[in-house]
Amino acid sequence: MGLTMAGSFHTLKKMEIKFMLKEFGAQLWSREKARPIRSRVHDALESLRLGDILAIDASGVEVFDFSFAAELFGKTLLTMGAEHPGRFVIVDGLTECTRENLNQALEGLNLLIIERKGDKLELLGKVHPADDATFAAILKAGDAVSAGTLSQKLEVNLTAMNERLAKLTDLGIVRREKSSSASGREQYIYKVMA
Repeated sequence: MGLTMAGSFHTLKKMEIKFMLKEFGAQLWSREKARPIRSRVHDALESLRLGDILAIDASGVEVFDFSFAAELFGKTLLTMGAEHPGRFVIVDGLTECTRENLNQALEGLNLLIIERKGDKLELLGKVHPADDATFAAILKAGDAVSAGTLSQKLEVNLTAMNERLAKLTDLGIVRREKSSSASGREQYIYKVMA
């Protein structure tokens, strides 16, 4: 099925499973080619626990077209919240061509995905500067961080920060968990894939 276990990244504290796209060819064209692969991705996501990560590894894939990207990545990401809540999908090993086609497909669907480049995580797709800044601030914190702390660091009001965090949570980019503040009040904390 193209799945392998992988080691942890500093913010990836749960299990990560790699899904190797190269098993389906070096050149991946069309929605028809992507549909059975998307079915296998769905099966892989079904096997994950809350907080686990499916890393779709495009290493060895020279090219995939817009249609393939929209079918595989777009449809997978569109159903994540309803079908696989609390799981994460990331992509790595993209070439310039695959990155461009994936980016365009996700932009057209108003979606985001985390791309891993070595030890660096970046957003790919329809990335608003506010989303990028919020994502970067959570990564920089290195651990779970509250909306209040993020709003202070990024100098935006708390309502705007909560809206940003809700969007990133709904898109499966960050994880939200209940916690207690120093004063004992219930609050939510946010982190990237952990």
